[in-house]
Amino acid sequence: MNRLARESSPYLQQHAHQPVDWYPWGEEALQRARQEDKPILLSIGYSACHWCHAMAHECFEDEAVAALMNRLFINIKVDREERPDLDQIYQTAHQMLLRQPGGWPLTMFLTPQALPFFGGTFFPREPRHGLPAFAELLQSAAQAYREKPAAIAEQNQAILEAFASSLPAAVRGTPVFNADPLAQAVAELDANFDRRRGGFGGAPKFPRPLDLDFLLRRHAATGDPNAREMALVTLERMAEGGIHDHLGGGFFRYSTDTYWTIPHFEKMLSDNGLLLGLYADAWALSHKPVFQWAASGIVAWLEAEMQLPEGGFAAALDADSEGEEGRFYLWTPAEIHALLAPEEWTVAAAYWGLEGDANFEGREWHLRQVLALEQVAEQRNLSLNEARARLAAARQRLLRARNERRRPGRDDKLLTGWNALAIRGLARAARALGRPEWLALAYRAMDGIRRELWRNERLLASWKDGKPGRRAFLDDYAFLLLALLELLQAGWRDEDYRFATALADGLLQHFEDPVDGGFFFTAHDDEPLIHRPKPLEDHATPSGNGAAAFALGRFALLSGEPRYAAAARRTLALFLPELRRQPSAYPGLLNVLGDELSPPALAVLQGPGAALPAWVDELGRLPAPWLLAVAPTGKAARPETLLKPASSHVNAWVCCGVTCLPPIDGLEPLLGMLAKPLKVH
Repeated sequence: MNRLARESSPYLQQHAHQPVDWYPWGEEALQRARQEDKPILLSIGYSACHWCHAMAHECFEDEAVAALMNRLFINIKVDREERPDLDQIYQTAHQMLLRQPGGWPLTMFLTPQALPFFGGTFFPREPRHGLPAFAELLQSAAQAYREKPAAIAEQNQAILEAFASSLPAAVRGTPVFNADPLAQAVAELDANFDRRRGGFGGAPKFPRPLDLDFLLRRHAATGDPNAREMALVTLERMAEGGIHDHLGGGFFRYSTDTYWTIPHFEKMLSDNGLLLGLYADAWALSHKPVFQWAASGIVAWLEAEMQLPEGGFAAALDADSEGEEGRFYLWTPAEIHALLAPEEWTVAAAYWGLEGDANFEGREWHLRQVLALEQVAEQRNLSLNEARARLAAARQRLLRARNERRRPGRDDKLLTGWNALAIRGLARAARALGRPEWLALAYRAMDGIRRELWRNERLLASWKDGKPGRRAFLDDYAFLLLALLELLQAGWRDEDYRFATALADGLLQHFEDPVDGGFFFTAHDDEPLIHRPKPLEDHATPSGNGAAAFALGRFALLSGEPRYAAAARRTLALFLPELRRQPSAYPGLLNVLGDELSPPALAVLQGPGAALPAWVDELGRLPAPWLLAVAPTGKAARPETLLKPASSHVNAWVCCGVTCLPPIDGLEPLLGMLAKPLKVH
């Protein structure tokens, strides 16, 4: 066993038995590299990554390759989910050096000062697909380090300058905000939209939940039917497709084809947390059963497979089992036929298309909807309810059988930011679909984070096997503040409001650039690295700056604290040139711009405890992302924005911008008024 055996990360532990002399990232490894003047081989991946496993088996478990690595390099292994700061920096460096995006596993060669001089992603043991053998690459990189120090030093300086120039320039003068970037972003997404199959662009096709959230918000704000269509069609096609687990619920990472049929089979907590809230919003907007089914499936998966004793959720499920990607999820028609009753088979075979050609490598089936259940019922001369019952019975039989198989590995570390996305999704779905048991799951997870990961007024980024991880990053604070805003609307708890205030203050104290605006990804007192980014672009998860600005702007509305609103506006102003240049790359910050141009409404409910929950429930079902509705019921001190006079019946106080309306004492008039954005200033 090597040094990684002492680490808590499941990904690092996967490499603990290899003959490579691995180090975790830290001063011990960096100091040895400097003392011995040896280059560093940095390998970044994560536990659910199929190609990370492939490179580990081909290269890192090979005695000859490992011996070469140990002789020529100081070898460092990093879990990108525990150290997203390192992953951001060296993925960007890969882009700079190779003029193409990186990925995982990320393989970078560094000087002892941690500056990159060459890199790539997956490399095989033997040359194939235009890739060199890893052993040849190792020798070439080591030779370059020994023989070309001047060229490497010059390249290092250019990379540092490129990193420095990537930070946005400070704003001069008063920024002018208008709706042009919002309209341009919708147009850019429309130009790339697949109208028949949903989604954007070709294969591989990603869910892109941040784009879908932006489109639903634009529809809510403007009534744009095209924005609505792009979001709802994509969500429906995804639910029908193989990117959706039709038996156990939840969504896989992405689709390898344009039809959403064959996914990359890892399941990530972050993806599913974001999609849960979107499917809840889609249900609130359209009341299509497919959206309710998809949301319910995500929660079922969270409950059955992802809960942790601490109260939160595990990070991911592996793509592989029994040494093959997707093995856990694949079927032959004969297997399904043998498990199902004849009347179940007639419905299942038509619904999933099991009597056609196999869709996975020509030999097996990965389940996806081929015919709508209404069509199946008509073909089989059944009522829709009877067809639905038979399909449900078939699903249960297949799920029970699948659960007997060897399961994919689970990365059971608790990641604060990803749990925050799941909590937010659970709270939103609980409100939209009227499911209090889902809200209880969200509370349990939030209470676990507050108990285990809030230490000495600082947030921690992870938790594994009773061991807290390092200090949290920008994303952790911002995502958790967003989750608390959703929880406070679902059901007021004083401790949630106090926690939200502490997180908002922490964002300003530890991450904000008070001079130029915006937020750094790492805290001011964190480990110094070769670059300190201010991330803006949304990827699989929201960007830290977009999430922080949106959360602070909304929390300013709730708390009445102008510092939060000012920080959000400074962030928007700092990145405004980028927003104008390519708006669709930054949907998170576009939502901040939307709030700046059309301020969200705050509805404060007050009244007797017996009647108040019905009002809260009804407002929660509204498809109104521009609304923040709370019913403060605790005894703690509250800001002036939430102090309303006591009454013998429920009243709602609604404010938007600088205008507050007279109190409303009828639920129906309130719902009617809040069905559309308020046009007051």
